[in-house]
Amino acid sequence: MHRLNCTSYLINIIHEAQAGQLAWPIAHMVKYFCLRIHSPFYAAGYLPGKLYDLNSSRYGTEAELKALTGALHQRGIKAVADVVINHRTATKQDARGVWCIFEGGTPDGRLNWGPSFICRDDVQYADGRGNLDSGDGYDAAPDIDHLNPRVQTELTDWMNWLKDGIGFDGWRFDFAKGYAPGVMRVYMEKTSPDFAVAEIWNAISYGQDGKPSYAQDAHRNDLARWVQNAGGRISVFDFATKGILHAAVCGEWWRMRDGNSKPPGMIGNLPQNSVTFIDNHDTGSTQKLWPFPPDKLMQGYAYILTHPGLPSIFYDHFFQWGLMGQIEALAAVRRRNGIHETSTVDILAAEADAYVAMIDGKIIVKIGPKFDVNNLIPPNFKIAITGKDYALWEKNI
Repeated sequence: MHRLNCTSYLINIIHEAQAGQLAWPIAHMVKYFCLRIHSPFYAAGYLPGKLYDLNSSRYGTEAELKALTGALHQRGIKAVADVVINHRTATKQDARGVWCIFEGGTPDGRLNWGPSFICRDDVQYADGRGNLDSGDGYDAAPDIDHLNPRVQTELTDWMNWLKDGIGFDGWRFDFAKGYAPGVMRVYMEKTSPDFAVAEIWNAISYGQDGKPSYAQDAHRNDLARWVQNAGGRISVFDFATKGILHAAVCGEWWRMRDGNSKPPGMIGNLPQNSVTFIDNHDTGSTQKLWPFPPDKLMQGYAYILTHPGLPSIFYDHFFQWGLMGQIEALAAVRRRNGIHETSTVDILAAEADAYVAMIDGKIIVKIGPKFDVNNLIPPNFKIAITGKDYALWEKNI
């Protein structure tokens, strides 16, 4: 699989209007820009129905979507589809009066399924003939049986149609913990995306004080095992780094160095498969299920845009919060110095009020309210960026 290089960023677009036009102001930041749009083949958002029907959605038409992916490619931008396949909404009721008859949106019956294609332990919808769910359950819609060979074949055919017929280059798998990583391995091998990232949102561990536990090894190791069991080619969102950063920016920067003097999130043990982020459409935006401290956003971006992993920039923060210039400046430093997914991190200080790290021996970042850290900055480094409670130095060449 072609992996995105150090100048790549995954931009979460959650706004449904004019998504393609809004991407252009940041096209100059990257060589490859992976755009995750609110997929128009889901008329009901994250409750998909007729997957092949792109003309009955309030988000646009099939022709408009092809035009968008084509325009992205003309600008060197890759398009990532938000793939929701764990569950589906039915279009008809069966003889029992249960909504469990699915239609794919084509005349030849592709993706036309019945109750036997639902996990049998999803008793609200199933008829008892499907396999047991291989992952976590989903209450809002029928859980599709991903161990069914026809399900795997028809979903991979559909994704390949999105690539070859519509112009998508990769996938963002929603609620990927709803089926086994071995199933994900099949989908990855049979669709060969340029890039793919899975949402495996499991809670990090917390102490009795309500704050994240210092050690998050169990959480990040679970993510790493899931990646390996899925074949090792897919990335996952680094929820561990996000959760630890929540506490760190509130005067606990000592959390950002683990017991082995490495970053404490997944970027500390499997950075090449880690997509770091500050917020997304679930954690922030209108849902606010787990929002990052709003007055500390740039401290968070100063961390993920200078560290290993593939950083993800949230649409709201870039376009609506007035942070475009500051984020662009950080991205420019990352690009100019070739910081990438597996860059090395030398943590020089991790105290309550200051975190200082050297990355690849090329840049130094200081985050936190402590001002004077000059004793940690070598004389051959010059200041590149200063912001509220963060600063960056670059090595003189």
